[in-house]
Amino acid sequence: MDEVNRFIDGLPKAELHLHIEGSLEPEQLVALAARNGIEIPFASVDEVRQAYDFADLQSFLDIYYQGMQVLVEEADFFDLTWAYLERAHADNVRHAEIFFDPQAHTARGVPFATVVGGIGRALDQAEVRFGLTSRLIMCFLRDRSEADALETLATALAHRERITGVGLDSAERGNPPQKFARAFARAREAGLRLVAHAGEEGPPAYVRDALDVLGVERIDHGVRALEDPALVARLAAEGVPLTVCPLSNVCLKVVEQIADHPIDGLLAEGLLVTVNSDDPAYFGGYVNENYRAVAAVFALSPATLAELARNSFTASFLEAADKARLIAEVDAYAASAG
Repeated sequence: MDEVNRFIDGLPKAELHLHIEGSLEPEQLVALAARNGIEIPFASVDEVRQAYDFADLQSFLDIYYQGMQVLVEEADFFDLTWAYLERAHADNVRHAEIFFDPQAHTARGVPFATVVGGIGRALDQAEVRFGLTSRLIMCFLRDRSEADALETLATALAHRERITGVGLDSAERGNPPQKFARAFARAREAGLRLVAHAGEEGPPAYVRDALDVLGVERIDHGVRALEDPALVARLAAEGVPLTVCPLSNVCLKVVEQIADHPIDGLLAEGLLVTVNSDDPAYFGGYVNENYRAVAAVFALSPATLAELARNSFTASFLEAADKARLIAEVDAYAASAG
């Protein structure tokens, strides 16, 4: 297994499902709370870490939103993003497509420009320092109204040069894709790329509706798609990418353990599967830990791991020439390691 882990460590890869607010490590949460004079209901870093134990998606969201209260100034968003990018670089992530949740910040008085300014400076610095390219995807919170989403989109368009796409996240149950049909149509008219969380806790029908009603290009999670053979056949035929997050699915009780995860079934059906970390500070691992977890349990070969890495670039919003260059790097690495 050590040999497989070394292969994973050196494997060039993209990460396509990462919530930047979900990379807020307990140590950084406590430090930012002190820096900004914000009271938090934890006496120590250990208490914060002990609170990162979830029964389901909603129990995670409760502490996720509580934690981000410490993010106030542009410097906070820069520090948060830079800490993630350093870890991503260490995992040989060559390209990252990063989600952020502006409504969770603007609702508590933090200006949109503050959020995007801090995140964007870190992304620019990572490209210069590490050669790590990136795209920024703004997510609508699906447990809020579509009117709120449309207002957020209008604000975001003033920062169009920073934002590549829009997504849909937060509490899936009871918040179907149809709720945001107009917001996604408006985003499409503005030339933004479209993705959505679907089929995590929600049913396979939410995956279908994300494709048909919202017109998304990529499904975030999508693990429940296997419950619907016709949907699986469609995803395979259309080459719809799935940004799968194994450790997240275990932590949020989508599955009980990695051995129950459907990633092997998704691969067996010929789906365009990618491996990602979701909210790594809360779910116990960054992208390489997710690769290692599935590699160990499902005895994935280097060839399959390289396939997952190729998929990550294929599914990205990079230009075709950049995709080809990075996929060639994967091929060269796999050949040299083989």
